[in-house]
Amino acid sequence: MKKYSLGKTGIKVTELCFGALPMGPLQANISVVKGATLIRAALEEGINFIDTAEAYKTHSHIKKALEGYNKKIIIATKSKVKTYKKMEQSIEDALESLGRSYIDIFLLHAARVTPSVFEERAGALQCLQDYKAKGVIRAIGISTHAVGIVRRAIEIKEIDIIFPIINRLGMGIIDGSIDDMLKAILEAHKAGKGLYAMKALAGGHLIDQLEESFNFVRNIRGISSTAVGMVNQEELELNLKIFNNEEISQEQLLAQKIKPRKKLFILHFCKGCGTCIKTCPNNALSLQNGKAVVDHKLCILCGYCNPVCPEFAIRLI
Repeated sequence: MKKYSLGKTGIKVTELCFGALPMGPLQANISVVKGATLIRAALEEGINFIDTAEAYKTHSHIKKALEGYNKKIIIATKSKVKTYKKMEQSIEDALESLGRSYIDIFLLHAARVTPSVFEERAGALQCLQDYKAKGVIRAIGISTHAVGIVRRAIEIKEIDIIFPIINRLGMGIIDGSIDDMLKAILEAHKAGKGLYAMKALAGGHLIDQLEESFNFVRNIRGISSTAVGMVNQEELELNLKIFNNEEISQEQLLAQKIKPRKKLFILHFCKGCGTCIKTCPNNALSLQNGKAVVDHKLCILCGYCNPVCPEFAIRLI
């Protein structure tokens, strides 16, 4: 599989990045052993890049997958914390839970925020810079759904990596259009930032247009890798074929197209507190008759609403 450099970081990653979000408790909630087996299979097939986050709770899956594996692997993780002290704890927790002496890429996890995030999380950003100076972190950056944050990140020399949402539908993009995001990505690339992409399939909305959707993102100038969530061997094999430019059988494509798309559901005991609505980065949740409801046309299955629900009333099925 082809490898590309992430900006000026010196880090080279495979074009297909293993997205660890879906296997965790926010989505499929598969066991550590099962998840580790799938990640290990991906590594054995040549993938060298894994994307995760503190909130995904999949560090243990990755640690298990790396047992006895000697080849170099690039891991990107993220934290939503704001202060220096809390980020320091997030870094230490990541090192321990991943079983690593360093983290390749550590991002500010910032889906639904404004460009002022860099000021609001100045302490956390300074902590990342300090740990990079110590050699504990190789590169720092931000993950975002917002055009404005991509543009603001260009101006901040300490930001090495940007992880933006981008797909053919423009789903999930905040404060701008798909063209706005494409322009921001190009500007960031020209400024020397490393970029890899999220939500190429728009949270499953483009599952029946797999090749076209992946190739759209692969052909964006500046995007070095695409993070793709996978929870079974069939998905891994199909994605490997696409990113290795191999021929895909009609049977594989048909099986993918008829696969039912997961959906987010709010259970009947929802108390309508609105916490999930404030958390949703895509405005897919609203209150109706005192209960939270989902607009499935807008939901991109990020899973961010699940852990904040105080009643545990949100399910991804």
